[in-house]
Amino acid sequence: MDTIRAILEKMENPLRFASRDSFRHLLLLRDVEALMEKFLSQLSHALKDRKHAADDHELGELFMAWRSVFRDFDRLPPEEKKSHIEEALVLHRKMASHLLDPSRPDADAGEGTYSRAYQQMERNLKRLALPIQYVKGVGPRTAQLLERKNLKNVEDLLYFLPHRYEDRRFVRTIAEAEVGRRETIVGEAVHVEMKIYGRKRIFEVTFRDGTGSLVAKWFRGQTAYLKSTFKTGKRYILTGEVSRYFVEKNMLHPDFELLGEQEEDLLHFRRIVPVYSETEGLHQKSIRRFMMEVVENYASNLMSPIPEDICRRRRLMEITRAVRDVHFPPQEEDIRLLSEMRSEAHRRLIYDEFFFFQLGMALKKKGTVLHPGIAFKTGGPLLKRFYEILSFPLTGAQKRVIAEIEDDMAQGWPMNRLLQGDVGSGKTVVSMAAMVTACDNGCQSAIMVPTEILAEQHCRSIRAWAEKLGLRVVLLTGSLGAAEKRSLLEEVRTGAARIVVGTHALISQDTEFSNLGLVVIDEQHRFGVVQRASVRAKGVNPDVLVMTATPIPRTLAMTVYGDLDVSVIDELPPGKKPIQTKIMYEQQRERVYELIGKELERGNQVFVVYPLVEESEALDLKDATRMAEHLQKDVFPEESVGLIHGKLKNSRREEIMSDFLAGRIRILVATTVIEVGIDVPQASLMIIEHAERFGLSQLHQLRGRVGRSDIPSTCILLVQKTGSADARRRLKAMVDSRDGFRIAEEDLAIRGPGEFMGTRQSGLPDFRVASIVRDAKILGEAKRDAFGLIETDPALAGEGHVLLREVVKRRWRQRLEIAKTA
Repeated sequence: MDTIRAILEKMENPLRFASRDSFRHLLLLRDVEALMEKFLSQLSHALKDRKHAADDHELGELFMAWRSVFRDFDRLPPEEKKSHIEEALVLHRKMASHLLDPSRPDADAGEGTYSRAYQQMERNLKRLALPIQYVKGVGPRTAQLLERKNLKNVEDLLYFLPHRYEDRRFVRTIAEAEVGRRETIVGEAVHVEMKIYGRKRIFEVTFRDGTGSLVAKWFRGQTAYLKSTFKTGKRYILTGEVSRYFVEKNMLHPDFELLGEQEEDLLHFRRIVPVYSETEGLHQKSIRRFMMEVVENYASNLMSPIPEDICRRRRLMEITRAVRDVHFPPQEEDIRLLSEMRSEAHRRLIYDEFFFFQLGMALKKKGTVLHPGIAFKTGGPLLKRFYEILSFPLTGAQKRVIAEIEDDMAQGWPMNRLLQGDVGSGKTVVSMAAMVTACDNGCQSAIMVPTEILAEQHCRSIRAWAEKLGLRVVLLTGSLGAAEKRSLLEEVRTGAARIVVGTHALISQDTEFSNLGLVVIDEQHRFGVVQRASVRAKGVNPDVLVMTATPIPRTLAMTVYGDLDVSVIDELPPGKKPIQTKIMYEQQRERVYELIGKELERGNQVFVVYPLVEESEALDLKDATRMAEHLQKDVFPEESVGLIHGKLKNSRREEIMSDFLAGRIRILVATTVIEVGIDVPQASLMIIEHAERFGLSQLHQLRGRVGRSDIPSTCILLVQKTGSADARRRLKAMVDSRDGFRIAEEDLAIRGPGEFMGTRQSGLPDFRVASIVRDAKILGEAKRDAFGLIETDPALAGEGHVLLREVVKRRWRQRLEIAKTA
């Protein structure tokens, strides 16, 4: 017992030392993982005489959890090391209580080993991590080829799924084989020769089967191999597309195999055959051979400890069988379902991937709840006054969302909420209500936006309200002069500035807040995850409200923002008239100018948007600067035409926008810097040049710059070329729908999730099998099950759940760290 106690003290000392000294000394230690493994090994050895050690399930779970905490510890960033140390201290107390409890019948006996489950997990991980060059049939050269596809170990190969399947179950006679179709035939080689036609060398084999003859031809390479393989009198099975050359049937470069006595063991024929994506120098038959080796010998090492009750309820097949069936389907499988990745085997793998990701999201969300936050008092005097000064009534959706936000802010843990709403739905006033609540409680609020022009727009709106409430609002951007910036930073530091609007300048080292209570992040997907984390770090667990003017499809919201609560403003303010959308072509430009002239006669204003600032000959795009001059000199010489783009100085942009808002500029030529946020009530016509080159969500955002009041508004999509099928689909969607959420779903379907969100910035998970577009239904099921499990066992500490936690950490640790919005 004394030996065990001494080892436990050794395990605890560095943890206690680190926790007392801000972890500074722990960070200087090297090989912490090895050190803790050494202690664990000593403990296991000291317990060698303990009775019933192999059946001590609780001890095994504790050992597993300890190993999990220190896996890859030395490579973790300081903050994550800190949380791991805190977790280790809790585990250490449990371990000491378990081993030193005198009431236990075997407390003095001594042995403790890793549980059988943990030992098996370690063996499985070791086998799955085997470099692929050591797999039978691979070797160093093939391993190099596979590495081009980022396939490095056995586990990678198991998840390297076929991208399609061929049905080779049914063999046809040569007479039955149809020209133009891929067919499988069996025939006897009756003639083998190399034919030379000038410089062309063609290896030909003639096959017969009693119903007819067919010639197989190979035009290049492997001549020696083909000569040694094909012998007259031998029977072969072939698959390929049947063509006709004069009267004879041909197959060019067919797959083939010599038929022997063990015909039932054929790998490439008389079965549903997997087809993998190839790389140069590596062909299907080779891939199938080593994939069969991997599946047969390593599939059983995959771990998916999803609870049995969930597997039964969702009718999920066992993971090993699923992997085998996906790679080498059983004869009775429906090839259509396989090709569409809708087979039961595919469903298990897709569910598995979604479930563990959502389990990580649920753990992260529950972990946020465990951090202390500010319990704001809601409904204060400033907020009541704010409602009184509004010149318009709030919609039912706005009231509902404000209530959801207030409920979050009243809790004792940080709010982590995503606010979605279509263009013009009134998100700014909702966020202002939240900021006023923070100010009502003596805290500061900050709102971070991606561009200076949008920051200026927000600042104008917020300041108009805040000044009537006696709240000081400041604008922090990168283009401020040194003296002005120092003055404003001092106001932020002392708390004189109650609401701070800014761009990336908010997260600079110079920016210090007095008492930051609420962070609003607008246009979330434009910020890198590190930037989002940095702005939250300016306070002590402040509440966070993430807003997006680009509606996010439900499936993306469940993955990218899976750990956030979601509020949706699904109602537009009353009095807004729908925007009419038309497609027009370059040859109709004069008609477009007539429409502009009519709107100007009515006293309205016009946007003309271009995708570039400077002319690009390669893309054949109009230059915004040149067009502004053309409109002013040649088309509307009596009107004032302005030009705004991202390269102008802040002061000049401010001046132009002020002139446009005041009506001194009637036509504003702009690049996509006006995509979000600019609010001009008298703007009634939006002309989008080269509309075929814009993304669908971007087109919808630009359209939303008009129709900001009760004036009838129009958006003209001016097209230079009809472009690709996707471009035509985007333009049609714009004409057919004004619903931002429907448009976002269509955009996601066209572009895919990575391009839609911008994968590098979004933290979008890199699923190996699942698709959030194709598999939305399974994603919803997995999320409900994972979040339900965390509700019943928040720490995954229950019996059988520690292994679940280990798998989540192993699969998604990096993703769960960088995807934090806070």
